[in-house]
Amino acid sequence: MDVIDQRIISQLVSDARRSYSEIGKVVGLSAPAVKRRVDRLLDTGVLRGFTAVVNPEALGWGTEAFVEVHCIGNVTPERIRARLLPLPEVVAAYTVSGAADAIVHLRAGSIHHLEDALERLRAVDMIDRTVSTVVLSTLLERPPAPEVADSGPLGRPRGA
Repeated sequence: MDVIDQRIISQLVSDARRSYSEIGKVVGLSAPAVKRRVDRLLDTGVLRGFTAVVNPEALGWGTEAFVEVHCIGNVTPERIRARLLPLPEVVAAYTVSGAADAIVHLRAGSIHHLEDALERLRAVDMIDRTVSTVVLSTLLERPPAPEVADSGPLGRPRGA
């Protein structure tokens, strides 16, 4: 991946609906050349796809929590993932270092819905205990973006 690929990705991260022609004007390539690079970035897995970013609150899923999951004994990440998949409120899960085996991100429609989801999570056979932190407000949320030469993510000046 070179600097032009990084700039193309930055353009797509800021607006995935931008045309190849518009991106080409910014990065100094023709629309077909941008398309070829985007296709290659998709083929190699650098880009995983394009999606709409939805406000969860607008869909009625505005209550969220991060939950430390502590398992009984040694449990593989694959087994943890398999037990979390049936729970629709689990929107993300991560293996982590430290005392917890995983961190789970839950979304629910209300605090009562969240409580129910936590009870179902705690009922999973391999889970010993959980430690929950309910989110009050989102201060910052950024998509991942490449570093572009002499700048930070998305071409922002370093330190900005």
